[in-house]
Amino acid sequence: MEETDQLKAQIDLLQAALDHINQGFTVFDSDLRLVAWNRGLYDMLDMPEEIVRRGSHLEAFIRVNAERGEYGEGDIEGKIARRIERARLFEPHYFERVRPNGQIIAVSGTPLPQGGFVTIYSDVTEERRRQEKLEQTVEERTRALQQSEDWLRLVTDNIPALIAYLSPGPVFRFANRRYADWFGQSVASIAGKRAPDVVGDDLFAEIAPHIEKAFEGNAVSYEYQRSRPDGTLAYMRSTLIPDMTQDGRTLGIFVLSLDATDQKQAEAALVQSQRMDAVGKLTGGLAHDFNNLLAILMGNLLSLGRLEEPVDKEALDKKLSPMLDATKRGSELIQRLLAFSRGKAIDPQTVPLADVIAGTSRLLEGSLPSSITLNIHADDRQVAACIDPTQMETALINLAFNARDAMPDGGQLTISLDETVLETQEAKDLGIAAGPYARIAVEDTGGGMDADTQLKVFEPFFTTKSFGTGSGLGLSMVYGFIRQSGGAIQISSALGVGTFMTLYLPLVRLQDPEDQARDKSKARSLKRGQGELLLLVEDDPDVAAAVTDQLQNLGYSVLLAESADDARTLALDLPELKGVLSDIIMPGQVNGLALAREIRRERSDLGIALMSGYADWSSLAGQGQTCEFPVLAKPFADAQLADAVQQILSLNSKG
Repeated sequence: MEETDQLKAQIDLLQAALDHINQGFTVFDSDLRLVAWNRGLYDMLDMPEEIVRRGSHLEAFIRVNAERGEYGEGDIEGKIARRIERARLFEPHYFERVRPNGQIIAVSGTPLPQGGFVTIYSDVTEERRRQEKLEQTVEERTRALQQSEDWLRLVTDNIPALIAYLSPGPVFRFANRRYADWFGQSVASIAGKRAPDVVGDDLFAEIAPHIEKAFEGNAVSYEYQRSRPDGTLAYMRSTLIPDMTQDGRTLGIFVLSLDATDQKQAEAALVQSQRMDAVGKLTGGLAHDFNNLLAILMGNLLSLGRLEEPVDKEALDKKLSPMLDATKRGSELIQRLLAFSRGKAIDPQTVPLADVIAGTSRLLEGSLPSSITLNIHADDRQVAACIDPTQMETALINLAFNARDAMPDGGQLTISLDETVLETQEAKDLGIAAGPYARIAVEDTGGGMDADTQLKVFEPFFTTKSFGTGSGLGLSMVYGFIRQSGGAIQISSALGVGTFMTLYLPLVRLQDPEDQARDKSKARSLKRGQGELLLLVEDDPDVAAAVTDQLQNLGYSVLLAESADDARTLALDLPELKGVLSDIIMPGQVNGLALAREIRRERSDLGIALMSGYADWSSLAGQGQTCEFPVLAKPFADAQLADAVQQILSLNSKG
């Protein structure tokens, strides 16, 4: 009796536990008769209490549901029979049933080892409603996102810029229409493609370091150039912005590219304007130098006319030597001035800064008043930088003329060159990276500047000069050039003590200057001919005579043609002819470049070189800037002429 009471107590305890479960619970035996249940069955399924008792058959439960329409309309007995038949299979089953009141019941049945099964009934109404609402929200947000993407595409496609997104690889994930068009792609085709396959291997090799730096988490800006379909050159300015997570990972990079061609052209025009302004300031000094050179030539020529027969060679050499030096110096001055005034597009190259400073000082000689002493301390030819040398000369001349204007009563102008290493804080203050730099200092003993002027001196159009005497662009152009070259400029000045401008440029240390000097010395040795026949085309008889004499002294035989027609006939009729040297600009005749191209079409084996005394011969010849032949600038020394002739004769030896 005691054991029975104990067992009953345990069963009551188990039943109480089952009644506290918020799910319905039933156990049916192998005869499909109810063995156990809990109160959740009443509450959830609204079952009549009279059938929820031990021994009730499953059919009674199914009949209640069928009669109140929980299985839908139709044959009630058929519905009951089919469900009893499935239950007798005692297979695991799960299904969800929507009751007429909208309640959703999940039914999960598990068979028992000795037959029968345990069934759990769960009310999943709220869960399914939340899921349905979530799906609806996802659908709405997807639709909104698609609309946002459409708007984003509409906006980016109409922005006058090239916009793209690169994921690691690097692989394009997005590009606006302009970006895709620029590289011959469509918006759809560019997505998923590797960057080299889109931009091309050559351009990718150029921009790959910038992309790599951006994926490291750095914002990067750079420029590149590319030919348009019509052959014109376009300059692009790109900025890469890393797409980073809060923990510092880079998911990708945003690309923004702008067509900077017009800006480049405007900058070039502005630089040329500044250059021509400097040329105007140099003219007076150069005229002084040329008058001195002409005085040397005229004086010695008059002296030669007074020499008595027989002429003493030593006396003759004494007169000829300064004349030759004067002509060489005049030629160098002209070439320096032409190179400076013509300028070029920015053409960075590694050059010894001492050479640039020396060239600038030659242009400045005579352009500074006698009351100003120019001191140059730039002897180390190993100190170099990757810059545009013409732009560097323009910068130094601008600084020199500013110093001249600051010393109306005279003083000292000093340009010096050395190298230095900027530590982290120094470099940070200048806005550049720490490391070795070439340092150019331009110092004057003028009136100096106050603190307010120093803050504004690099601003465009700021000037302390009177109206009409200065553009205010000189120092801003110097600042822009130095920054563009990866350097910085620093100013130190005070009223009454002068101004100290310091230019910092990333250092390139050249090696073995002695070997370079030996190589140049070897290159300067004259290469003489062995009687080869050359055709000289020159309409000026005095020039023709002088060049003929130079060629003959170099060991060549010379045939002279005074017109383009004669030259064409001789070149085509004389197989023993080895080369042609023609003037480019011949008034009233076919120009030398056109003549050379005519001859080349008929005799591809014949070497041809051109010569001209004009700086801008290409525009005068109407041929544009392209020339496939070597061009000698008049006047030229024997070494320059010898190199040009050897160059054209090498064509015959290769043939």
